[in-house]
Amino acid sequence: MTQQVALFVTCLVDLMRPRIGFAAIRALEAAGCDVIVPQGQTCCGQPALNSGDHAHAAALAKQTIEALEPYAAIVVPSGSCAGTIRCHYPEIFEGDADWLPRAQAVAAKTYEVMAYLDEVLGWKPESISIDATATYHDSCSGLRELGIKAQPRRLLKAIDGLRLAPLAGEETCCGFGGTFCVKYPAISNAIVGEKADAIDATGADLLLAGDLGCLMNMAGKLHRDGSTVRAFHAIELIAGMGDGPAIGEEP
Repeated sequence: MTQQVALFVTCLVDLMRPRIGFAAIRALEAAGCDVIVPQGQTCCGQPALNSGDHAHAAALAKQTIEALEPYAAIVVPSGSCAGTIRCHYPEIFEGDADWLPRAQAVAAKTYEVMAYLDEVLGWKPESISIDATATYHDSCSGLRELGIKAQPRRLLKAIDGLRLAPLAGEETCCGFGGTFCVKYPAISNAIVGEKADAIDATGADLLLAGDLGCLMNMAGKLHRDGSTVRAFHAIELIAGMGDGPAIGEEP
């Protein structure tokens, strides 16, 4: 039986690297899903929420809930956006008798895409190969809010020829932190500098993660430091799209 899922693309993927969205669709379809991309989606409200702008965060949350609630499952190629919907939407509407149950219902059926493929569907990529060594960074929101850790690694281990190199401090923040990197650029740059050094020390060809914001931050620092490590969202490799331009290489 085909499972219908709604893809919440995220505004960063939509604006900066749409191929992540297409990779998510390809992997989900390979796993037997019928993927719908709801037209009413925009931003989940995370930047406003992180900045203390409760009114705008709530407005965006309402818009997102209305766009997503008709679907049986919602998948997101971002641990931070999935975490916002799953963990923080019910907090936003705490005490609101009308919106709290709607927020809770949407939260309960929202999944990070790799967790959905691995845990819910029990799927693994087939007939995909890449001769490379990769290292993996665990993004903060996905790891701490959703427990995204083993799921992407299980999927990646099914790719022929791909070797995974351990990353020192793999669970340590990369310094992006959404609006943190804008508010505290010097601290952010110091943190990502340490992360870039650790990535280079692995000897890996590829840097993988599950959040585009983190990947853009790390890829930018690696590029500025002259590193040859190329960055991809893990779902790109899992979907067989690891032969395209890396993050930051697009024309």
